[in-house]
Amino acid sequence: MSNPLAPSSLSGKRALVTGSSRGIGADTVGYFAEAGASVVINYRNKEARARKLAEKIQASGGTAVVVGADLTDPASVTAMFETVQRELGGLDILVLNASGGMESGMEADYALKLNRDAQVNVLNAALPLLGEGSRVVFVTSHQAHFIRSTPTMPEYEPVALSKRAGEDALRELIPELGARGIGFVVVSGDMIEGTITATLLERANPGAIQQRKEAAGRLYNVSEFAAEVAMAAVEPVPDDHTRLIGDVSDFGTEA
Repeated sequence: MSNPLAPSSLSGKRALVTGSSRGIGADTVGYFAEAGASVVINYRNKEARARKLAEKIQASGGTAVVVGADLTDPASVTAMFETVQRELGGLDILVLNASGGMESGMEADYALKLNRDAQVNVLNAALPLLGEGSRVVFVTSHQAHFIRSTPTMPEYEPVALSKRAGEDALRELIPELGARGIGFVVVSGDMIEGTITATLLERANPGAIQQRKEAAGRLYNVSEFAAEVAMAAVEPVPDDHTRLIGDVSDFGTEA
């Protein structure tokens, strides 16, 4: 997909995307870099992919910083932002893209730690680097955003509940962000074909993604949804701070 951002439209801007060594995060970073932003690629355990992406951006004349961090570890998050401060001097865009909870071998409360607690901690740790006019984007799914009114697949429910809890906790910070001149936007989309979440769901419930695709008519792919995330970082903030991507006719209300 072509870049939805105009060339040089982000020149002089600095952007960090959590969980950006692959998937939606990687494509979002790519769009930002192509538009002229200096980017921070964050990874948890996919360092090789993160560095390969950085090398591609640098080969095209862009600026890319690679920073590994476990977002559930406050000390690791603090170290990440110390690196950002040292390398870039601050941030203009923070995309909270990293999420999880379906991985095997994790503790029972891992989804809540990552999808709620870590999101709030990352944003709070980033505040000293975010100036007036900057933007925070939280990436979620319709299955999580509408979980209170529309049941989702049982295999995904713990993740959906934890991501909605994270969204709610972040929304509580909107008044403080507004007072600082920082915009906040939630980007919610349907299941995205080609993501690790879709792969894990399909493994746990064979046929689930195809059924959702048939019900929705179509599902966005990774690059298409990443383009929407990138646009949320630059377009005017909606009154309800929410961008709903794709069809929502199968979902109820947010409450």
